[in-house]
Order: sequence, then C-alpha cells, then structure tokens
Amino acid sequence: MVNRDELNNYCANFLSVSKYKDYCPNGLQVEGSLNINKIVSGVSANLDLIELAIDEKADAIFVHHGIFWNNESNVIVGSKRKKIDLLIKNNINLFAYHLPLDAHSEVGNNVELGRILGIKNMKSVDDSLLWHGDLDNDLMNFTRLIQKELGRVPEIFGRKNNSVNSIAWCTGGAQGFIDEAINLKVDIYLSGEVSERTPAVAKENNLTYISAGHHATERYGVQALCEHLCTKFKLKQQFIEVNNSV
Repeated sequence: MVNRDELNNYCANFLSVSKYKDYCPNGLQVEGSLNINKIVSGVSANLDLIELAIDEKADAIFVHHGIFWNNESNVIVGSKRKKIDLLIKNNINLFAYHLPLDAHSEVGNNVELGRILGIKNMKSVDDSLLWHGDLDNDLMNFTRLIQKELGRVPEIFGRKNNSVNSIAWCTGGAQGFIDEAINLKVDIYLSGEVSERTPAVAKENNLTYISAGHHATERYGVQALCEHLCTKFKLKQQFIEVNNSV
C-alpha cells in the first residue's frame, strides 16, 4: 500500500514530468482514495476502462491518454462528466502520463516497443521523442513480428526492399517525424498512424514507412511503469486491454 501523494510525487520525479511542455496535465488528474493498494493500467481513460477498473476494485488507474487535453472544451459535460462522476463515486484515482511516458529511457513507450520488436543499439535522437537503432531482420519477417506482437497487420508504404538494417521509430501519432527519419538515412520509419502525405514522402525518399497502430504501439509503457511501481511499493496491478483498431 502507498499514499496517493507519495505515489504522485514519485512518478513526477521518476518520469521527469517538469521537463516537458505537454498538451495535457501529467500526473494525478482525478483524486480518489488516499491509500492505494491495487492499480489498473490501460492506454486511454475511456469509459470502458473505468467501468472495468471499478469491477476490479482498483484504487487507481494509470493511463497514457488521460481525460483532460489543452485543445478541448473546459466544460464537464457528456461522457467526460460520466467518467469523472464514476471515478469520484468509486473513490478511484486517475493518473495520466503522456510525453514523459513516451520518452522515458527505462519504461517509456518507445524503448518498450523497441525491446518487443528486437531492435538493437536503441538510442533517442538528441534526447527527443524520436528513437533509432539496428535491425537483424528482413522486411517480411519484421512485418510478421509486428503482427504477432502487436496483434494487428501493419500498413507498409514506400520502399519494399526486403533488406533492412536500420530503423527509426516513435509510437503513437508521430508520422510527422518522417522528415527527421529521412535525415537519419534509416531503412524503416515506424509509427502508429499515417497521414495523406506519408506514402508519397516515403516513396520519394526510398524509405519504408510502417504504420503499426496508435493504440497498439502505446500499450507497453504504462504496463512497464506500473510493473516498476509494483516492485517499488508492493502494489497489485492489472493491465486491461480495451481494443482500439486505430
């Protein structure tokens, strides 16, 4: 068991939250029970996840995508009101970590995805959200590995050569980093989504672009964070997958 404020402060320091100018508040977003014993983790704070966490009698929920975003309306109506109401009535804390969880070198989305996909010599590019590394694989087998580990068929654009030795990647909706990936002269750039311009940019620059799913690529950081917290504070945790095809 751990005190809520102690846990919040620990995560703020461990994830270097103050380092990031983000699109949302990182840390405790909705206050619940003072003492935390069981935590549930998930990718996004949607209604399904909250209802399942209630069924599991969780004291806290940890997510990558929380309830509050800078570009959204500040009024609490509709589904946002329902989610907040359920959290408060059931005394459940909601913790959310966005960019700090993408970037973290031990439990971040990028490093965890890299480990799952067998990428070697992983490094962030100039301490940014973009990572790069080496592959001991070919495109066909690498595509099969993605499908097996992430549970979805990736979309492949641009260069289709089977020989691949280097990769850059950033989880989630980071297709906008494709120009930086081209400058790294890697064989593959992998992210979670694709924009209208992405296929042409990949083809014109002899780059393989892989869209592997925003949700699918960002399952792993929050799980790794909660596993770390369970070891540190002797908590119980459960990851709940709420399927999302995007």
